[in-house]
Amino acid sequence: MAGKSKLSLYNSLSRKKDEFVPIDPAGKYVKWYACGPTVYDASHLGHARNYVSTDIARRILQDYFKYDVKYVMNITDVDDKQFGDPGVLDTTLAAYSAYLTKNLPLLDPTSPPERFSEASKISYAPVLNGAALEGDGPPGDAEAKIKMHLETLTRGSEALIAAKQENPDIEPDQFYLQAGDILRPYLDSLYGAQINTQDNSIFTTFTKYWEAHFMEDLRTLNCLPPNVVTRVTEYMPEIVEFVKKIVEKGFAYPTPDGSVYFDIAAFEEAGNTYARLEPQNRNDKNLQADGEGSLTKKNIVKRNEADFALWKSSKPGEPSWGSPWGRGRPGWHIECSAMASEIFGDKLDIHSGGIDLAFPHHDNEIAQSEAYYCQKGHEHFWVNYFLHMGHLSISGSKMSKSLKNFITIREALKKGGGWTPRGIRIVFLLGGWRDGIEITPDVVSEGRSWEATLANFFRNIRAYSEGRQFAAQNSSIETQASQLDLKPTAGPEIDLTTAENDLHTALCDSLNTRKALATIAELITKVNNYIRDTQQQSLDIDYMIRTAKWITHITRIFGLSSPHPSEEFIGWDASSEHYSVSDPQVYRQVLLDFESQLTHLATTLQPAEILSPLLSRIHHLPLLSNPAPDPTTTPSHWAHSISSIRDLARELALSTTPPLHALLSASDTLRTALLPLGIQLDDRDAPHAALVKFAPAAELLAQRAAKAAQQLEADAKREQARVERERAEAERRDRGRVSHLEMFRTEEWGAWDDDGLPVRDARGEEVSKSRAKKLRKEWDRQRKAHEAWLGEGREGSR
Repeated sequence: MAGKSKLSLYNSLSRKKDEFVPIDPAGKYVKWYACGPTVYDASHLGHARNYVSTDIARRILQDYFKYDVKYVMNITDVDDKQFGDPGVLDTTLAAYSAYLTKNLPLLDPTSPPERFSEASKISYAPVLNGAALEGDGPPGDAEAKIKMHLETLTRGSEALIAAKQENPDIEPDQFYLQAGDILRPYLDSLYGAQINTQDNSIFTTFTKYWEAHFMEDLRTLNCLPPNVVTRVTEYMPEIVEFVKKIVEKGFAYPTPDGSVYFDIAAFEEAGNTYARLEPQNRNDKNLQADGEGSLTKKNIVKRNEADFALWKSSKPGEPSWGSPWGRGRPGWHIECSAMASEIFGDKLDIHSGGIDLAFPHHDNEIAQSEAYYCQKGHEHFWVNYFLHMGHLSISGSKMSKSLKNFITIREALKKGGGWTPRGIRIVFLLGGWRDGIEITPDVVSEGRSWEATLANFFRNIRAYSEGRQFAAQNSSIETQASQLDLKPTAGPEIDLTTAENDLHTALCDSLNTRKALATIAELITKVNNYIRDTQQQSLDIDYMIRTAKWITHITRIFGLSSPHPSEEFIGWDASSEHYSVSDPQVYRQVLLDFESQLTHLATTLQPAEILSPLLSRIHHLPLLSNPAPDPTTTPSHWAHSISSIRDLARELALSTTPPLHALLSASDTLRTALLPLGIQLDDRDAPHAALVKFAPAAELLAQRAAKAAQQLEADAKREQARVERERAEAERRDRGRVSHLEMFRTEEWGAWDDDGLPVRDARGEEVSKSRAKKLRKEWDRQRKAHEAWLGEGREGSR
C-alpha cells in the first residue's frame, strides 16, 4: 500500500475524524451493520445516494485497505399499507374529502374536485411560487409536504372529474393509479380491522415484491450484495427476547394496552447517555413523532413524553405477532438492535445509514442496545464508528419517499432519464459520502466531464497499445514499420508515484473520494501533456499502459467498473471491449467499397497506374484475399488492417505535387464509413499510423452529428455577420450621400454659417456653445462620410 497515512473516518459519535481501529485483535475483520429500506414502494435516487455511497465506502475498506468486511443489511418488511376496492365514486369522493381535511387545512373540505385547482392556487400561492408558507425564510420540508399533498389531490381530483363525466374519460386502472394515494388511508380506516392478521402473508407477499425490486435496483447500480440480509419478520422471537431482557433490567415498561416503552429516565439514572449522536434534537417533538410512526393512534400514558416504543400493540387489521404483552409488532428501532446483536454480538465496528436516521432512530438503537448489554455501573459502547450518508436534495428539500418528491431509480436510468449507473456513482464520489448533494446542472455536468475524461483516456491508451501490437505483427507495412525501432523517452514515473501517494492520503482522510477523483484527473492531464510534448516515436507506451492500468484498478475499487478476467485490461469494464460490429463480412464490405472507389478514381488520374500499389495491397489483405475471413481474428485486427490501407492512401495522396485531393477525400469517406462500426480514426503526422479507437457507434455518430450541427451554426453566424457588414456598409454609403454643408438646413434651424452649421434655432435663439460643439462633431463625421462617398464615386467612374 502506498504512503504511510493511516485510515481515519468521520465518526458521528465523536463528531470528528477518528483513526479506524477494528475490534478484531488482528486488525482485519470488520463488523458492519447498515440500515436497509422499509420496502413498500419503488426505490428512488435518495435511496441510491445512501446505498451507493455505502457501497463505495465498503469497497474501499475491503478492496483498497484490504479489510475483511462482513456487511449485514436489514430489510424492514412489516408495512402498514392496505388495499381495498369499493368500486364506487362516492367512496373516492369521501376519501378525497378526508385527505383534504387532514392535510390541507387552508382549503374548504366541502369544496368539490372541480374547484380544487383554482382554490389551491389561491390558498397556497406562496408554496407554489417557491416561498415559505409563512415568514420570509426559505421553504423547507414543511413546504415540500404541502406540495406533495397538493400533487396527490391534484391527481385525485383530475381522476374524479374524468370519472364523473357522462362518458368517463379514464380507464379503471388509470383511475386507481391517480386516486390511489387518497384511497389507501381511507380504505384502511374502513376495512383494515377486517383483515385476518394471524396470517401475515398478506403483508409479506407485498413486501417481498418490493424487496426483490430494491435488490434488483442495487444490482443495476453495481452495489455489492450484503453478506447477510436480515428481515424483521424472520427475527420475531429474537426481537421479543431482546425487549423482554430490557424490561427485566428496568429500562423499559409495559403499558395497559400491551405496548412496551423504553424508559429514558431510568436509562440515564443508571449512568448511561441518551442521544449520543444528536443531543440537540432529543426534545424535538416532530422528529420523535416521525420515529414512532402511526401504527397506533391511541393516547398512551407514558412515563416520559420522549419514551419510545420497543413493542407496539396492534389494533385490528394491523400486522401482529405473539408476545408476553399481547399481540403486537416491534417498534421501528428495536429490530436493528436485535438483528445486529444476533449476527455480531455485543459490539459493532461500523453502523451506517442515512443522516436522516441519526435521531431518533440511531440514537434509540444505541440506547436500547446499550441498555441490553450494560452492566450495573458501567456504560456499554455498542458501536465504535457511526457513518451517516448525506442527503440528496431537490430544490432545497431532501429526496424522500414519504414526501413523494422523488425520482425512482428506474425512471432515472431509463432511456431519456439522463442518468447511468456509472454517472450516478461518479456524482456521489464527487460529492463525498457524508456531505449533502443537491442535484443541479453544474453537478451533473461535472460528473459527465470527469467520466468523459477517463473514457477518452482509456481509448487513447488502448489505441496506442493495440497499434503497437498490430505494428509488431505486421512489420512489412511501411507506415507501421518505423514504430518497431522505438527509442522511448522514459515516461515521468514520478507523476504516477505522486498520484498513488496523493490518492492514498485522500482515502485515508475519511474516504475523501472527491480529492481522489481530482488526483486521477490531474494524472490524466499530465499523461496527455506528456503525449502531446513528446515525439510520437519516442513515447514510452509501457509507462502510459502502467498508468492506465492503475487508474483502471482504482475505478474498479470505486465500483465504476466490473471485474475483468484479464489484469491487462484497460478501461471501465468488459463492455468497453465490446465492438459495435464483430462480423468480418461487414469490415470486408467496407474495404470492398473503398476498393471500388479507388478503381473508379484511377480512371481519372494520369498516369492511371499511380494507385496500383495501393490496390495491390488491398487485394492481398486477408479480409479480401480469403473468401471467408478468419472469424477468430478480432475486430481490432480488421480495423487496424483497414486503417493501415487508409494510412497508405493518405501518404500517397500527400506525396504528389499538387496533393491528390480526390484520394484524400476518398480516405475521409473511408473514415466516415467506419463510424457506424464503432471505430474512430485519429490521424497523426507521417509516418505515424492513425490511432484506431473503439467506442459505441451511437456515441461516435452523435459526436459527428453534433460537430456537423456546430459547423452549420458557425456557418450561419458567419453568413449573418456578412449580411450585417453589407447592411452597415450600405447604410454608411447612404449616409454619405448627404453633404455636410446641407445636413442641418432643416426647419429645426433658422440661421447657419458659411459651413452650414446652425447659429440660431427656428425661434431665433442663438445656439449655445455646448450645443454648437456637439453639432460641429456631427458635422465633421458627416463631412468625412460624404468625402468618402464622393471618393468611391470617382473611383467607380474611372
